[in-house]
Amino acid sequence: MKIGIVNDLPMAVEMLRRALATRPDHQVIWVATDGEDAVKLCAWQTPDLVLMDLVMPNMDGVEATRHIMQKTPCPILVVTVDVGVHAWRVYDAMGAGALDAVDTPSLGNGDLNKSAAPLLAKIDAIERRGSDHRGSDRRHVATQIAQQAVFDASTPLVAIGASAGGPAALATVLAGLPADFPAALVVVQHIDQSFAAGLAGWLDEQCALTVRLAVEGDQPLAGTVLVAGTDLHLRLKSGDRLGYTQDPVDNPYHPSVDVFFHSVVQWWRGRAVGVLLTGMGRDGAQGLKAMRDQGCHTIAQDRGSSAVYGMPKAAAALDAAVEILPVGTIAQKLISALPYMRNRSSELWNQ
Repeated sequence: MKIGIVNDLPMAVEMLRRALATRPDHQVIWVATDGEDAVKLCAWQTPDLVLMDLVMPNMDGVEATRHIMQKTPCPILVVTVDVGVHAWRVYDAMGAGALDAVDTPSLGNGDLNKSAAPLLAKIDAIERRGSDHRGSDRRHVATQIAQQAVFDASTPLVAIGASAGGPAALATVLAGLPADFPAALVVVQHIDQSFAAGLAGWLDEQCALTVRLAVEGDQPLAGTVLVAGTDLHLRLKSGDRLGYTQDPVDNPYHPSVDVFFHSVVQWWRGRAVGVLLTGMGRDGAQGLKAMRDQGCHTIAQDRGSSAVYGMPKAAAALDAAVEILPVGTIAQKLISALPYMRNRSSELWNQ
């Protein structure tokens, strides 16, 4: 794997070099000391992975990530000192297209192998996913509604999947929905479980709906957004209950959009809409196709508004999407589709 390092601290660069040197298949092909250099070097020699710091002169890691994903898209892993301190910047970087985040290795405990293990595990996970990225191209009202909501089998379900660039796309879609939006929403975003709660909190501040992590046994409720919150797969385990599962264990995406979409087809007996947003790879395409074949309305984000046109592209290739739309128009489409969904006969589900 050819890797680019973006960091302005010589000690951090040295630690990253040492960590990567423990794996003979990892090769550092260039080092950039600021975001502007990173953008130029990516255009000169696009790596298989960029290790991106957040705080740098000239152009920070969030802006550098955004420029790279627009010009020469490739996998980006945020590597910075104390991810927790920089949590909001991490979410901004993920919204711009970064896949994940991890602390910079250090020799504070005197054991490089132990310190580097989280970084190497993240790199391994990204490598296992594979990539077809090259050229692939008001709070109070919502809270009251959520507290009053009870499960109703006639409530429509909006199932949303996203990966690289997903936080920003999710924020755009959710911000466009009113507090009294009459559908339940479930979101599966590729993200490490250590960042899931922060992502839900960040999304909660971006929209009028209530956003929280899904827990075992949760019921989808109108006006509430439930976000997959662990590295296990979120799925419907019955007609009205959500839960987590390890199966399929060999799926490289955790949590998997396909697993959730297929569970909607299997269990949900109300109306449903599937939405597949920006992301690297193919996760969600097969599940969206299954939803369309079941008679659900399905939407994929278009190329122009996607940070990474991988997952929506795969869905388009399968003819899985009834509509391919810019992310800025998806919320209005969901709002306008709801009367149709409420009045639609459930004949398909009873066959």
